[in-house]
Amino acid sequence: MRKVISVILSIFIFVMETFSQARSTDRQPVAAGRFYSADKETLINDISSLFEECVKTKPDLKVRALISPHAGYVYSGKVAASAYSCIDRNAVYKNIFIIGSSHIMAFEGASVYSAGDFITPLGRLTVNKEIANTLKNNKLFDFTTNAHLQEHSLEVQMPFVQYHFKNIPPIVPIILGTNNTGIIKKLAEALKPWFTPDNLFIISSDFSHYPSYKTAVAVDNATASAIVSKDPQQFLDVLRKNSEVNDPGLVTSMCGWTSGLLLLYLAGTDNNLEFRKIDYCNSGDSRLGNKDEVVGYNAIVIFEKNRSTRTEKSLSDEIIFTDSQKDELIAMARNNIRSLLYDNKKISVNQDTMCDLFKKPLGAFVTLKIDGALRGCIGRFISSDPLYEVVLESSQSSAFEDPRFTPLTKTEFSKTNIEITVLGPLKKINNIDEIVLGKHGIYIKKDFRSGTMLPQVAIENKWTVEEFLGYTSLNKAGIGWDGWKNADIYTYEGIVLEEDKK
Repeated sequence: MRKVISVILSIFIFVMETFSQARSTDRQPVAAGRFYSADKETLINDISSLFEECVKTKPDLKVRALISPHAGYVYSGKVAASAYSCIDRNAVYKNIFIIGSSHIMAFEGASVYSAGDFITPLGRLTVNKEIANTLKNNKLFDFTTNAHLQEHSLEVQMPFVQYHFKNIPPIVPIILGTNNTGIIKKLAEALKPWFTPDNLFIISSDFSHYPSYKTAVAVDNATASAIVSKDPQQFLDVLRKNSEVNDPGLVTSMCGWTSGLLLLYLAGTDNNLEFRKIDYCNSGDSRLGNKDEVVGYNAIVIFEKNRSTRTEKSLSDEIIFTDSQKDELIAMARNNIRSLLYDNKKISVNQDTMCDLFKKPLGAFVTLKIDGALRGCIGRFISSDPLYEVVLESSQSSAFEDPRFTPLTKTEFSKTNIEITVLGPLKKINNIDEIVLGKHGIYIKKDFRSGTMLPQVAIENKWTVEEFLGYTSLNKAGIGWDGWKNADIYTYEGIVLEEDKK
């Protein structure tokens, strides 16, 4: 009987969840009156005072993301305001992605709210439902919207957004329910197309929970320093060391560590991004707090470095492959395809004997050709994984998973040439005169459509810059020959490693 009731209840919950998403349901405030005032005028005055009293940074940075606390404003509000104050109030963003880790439930992915908008005492924040629903096409983002209904972490950020920005863009609210680092990497890769200068990412998280005041100061500084390092592994190592601190009250050194890790995976490989600690306090500093069991709060911003102060180097000046390294990397791709064809398994590699270059987090595409004709091409722009893993994954995908072709056969394999293009970071351009044929690949994005062509394609086809843009726009992004003219255009450099011709 219990099993029957359980099945009926599961069906009911599924139907109710489906129904709730099918109709427009605005998410009502649950933190108002608890974490911040539910009265509009009082709330405006409270936030105004927080901005007047907070640590101020001259708002001349191009802020791409920030980490802001989500406790009651009386405890963490000044630190939160110090993060937002780094952004010019007149700054224009297309969207604000607000991301936090669930305090309510666990699930193996992320939940994006798309059933309606978010309501606070300051009014309505419009949810970009097109982006939300696009993300939900990825099964890792399509978890119950009930994860948002009692969750305070995103909501606490929203009055700051409404107060600070004169031009309030749509929001994309995302709750993470997993602590699986592999899944977090995949979530970051799915979000990567939107991690651009046009969008702001807000990570909502407090830091240490319930240690003594002295322990909190030390642990929170170590955690923030690890984030500022931009190294995901260093961050995870510090979290592990913090867990061994001799303080029985310490239950976590960052409640939203999974969201912080997501940000590191998004930003860590872009050398043009800098992390900066802005302010810190803990609940023991509040007039209402005590110093025995405290919660820590850090404000951290991620911004673009001043390009004018940097000397532009070619990717090939920074990353140099010897002939033997080129041959080894291509042999790795070839042997992997052969093993999958004949033994139905990937090859194993020995990292201990591998050169350091192969262990760098680099994007790459693997291209297969037969008699000069394309036979498969798949890869990744940006990767937090080492190059050799990207090459192994992309060689498999190019041979057997490219939707334009049937899986590679043993007969074809003997005639196949392999080409690996190792990629540098994306750079948004404002003038197509910045495109250098043969040096730059291009990535075109308009709304939710995008496409790319590698640097060598323009040279192989003897295209002009406008033909390069036109063919990419038409055939890859699907926005028409002239679609690039009102789309976002990015360039990237590639190092092409070619196999000796068969």
